[in-house]
Amino acid sequence: MSEPLLTVRDLTKHFSITGGPMGVRAVGTVRAVDGVSFSINTGETLALVGESGCGKSTTGRMLLRLTEPTAGSIHFDGNDLMKLSAGELRRARQHIQIVFQDPYASLSPRQRIEDIVAEPLDVHRLYKSRTERRERVVELLRLVGLDALHLRRRPFEFSGGQRQRIAIARALAPEPRLVVADEPVSALDVSIQAQVVNLLQDLQEKLGVAYLFISHDLAVVRHIARRVAVMYLGRLVELSETETLFTAPYHPYSQALLSAAPAADPERRRNRIILSGDVPSPVNVPSGCHFHPRCPIARPLCRTNPPTLREVAPGRLAACHFAAPDPIPA
Repeated sequence: MSEPLLTVRDLTKHFSITGGPMGVRAVGTVRAVDGVSFSINTGETLALVGESGCGKSTTGRMLLRLTEPTAGSIHFDGNDLMKLSAGELRRARQHIQIVFQDPYASLSPRQRIEDIVAEPLDVHRLYKSRTERRERVVELLRLVGLDALHLRRRPFEFSGGQRQRIAIARALAPEPRLVVADEPVSALDVSIQAQVVNLLQDLQEKLGVAYLFISHDLAVVRHIARRVAVMYLGRLVELSETETLFTAPYHPYSQALLSAAPAADPERRRNRIILSGDVPSPVNVPSGCHFHPRCPIARPLCRTNPPTLREVAPGRLAACHFAAPDPIPA
């Protein structure tokens, strides 16, 4: 088998909390991401799911070093991104792009659409003339279902779905091999969500681009992803093929997460799992397994020994000492 396009090992991000009279004394640490490991193959979609605040977006931003990791390694196409200089990192970002969550905030209101989409072309000097630049922008707009007539307009003249298409066109401008899609449809109406997700799939088939698809919408994830990584309080608790996870989740948190998802056929819906308590603060994470204060099968070992993400079945990883698959009724 060929090497993965992206390999992440023990990726960690801790934010210091400062206080005191001058506001410079460290008074605590936010453990936003706490040792995450995964890989993405060329042309595949890996979904990263979990509750709000679990560290999904921070993980995605660290892949481009928009947020600097505290520890860990990021290897992309054979290169260690953590060891690159500023100039080398800038060149590497041609091949890793990001689509942000809010299409109303990610596009400059002062720029015309032509300049927004062409920005990566300008940064990486990917054209020889202004004519070639404009032709490439027109090509990208048509690729995402927009017209060349939109070139001179500004973002406020477009709907949320159209703005996200523009953001996708901008991300695809330098012909990346990996796109981090950070909740790309969560700010859109449901009908528009389907259009954008289908667009992402069509583009993947045409261009062979890989996605890290960050989302909390399990229905969307099941539709677009080949594999799913479930995140809880800064750690991965399960990583599996999509259908395997949705039909027989292994980790107790995955089981609870899936039991809360809306079902198309209520009569076939599994029993809802109600977790006790609230999600702990990343400033004061529990010892041992982060999930043990809310876990229905927790035992004394879980309070002291953090489980490792281990292979529990071929192609399936889970971080739990005692869990077993929970088949969902057909």
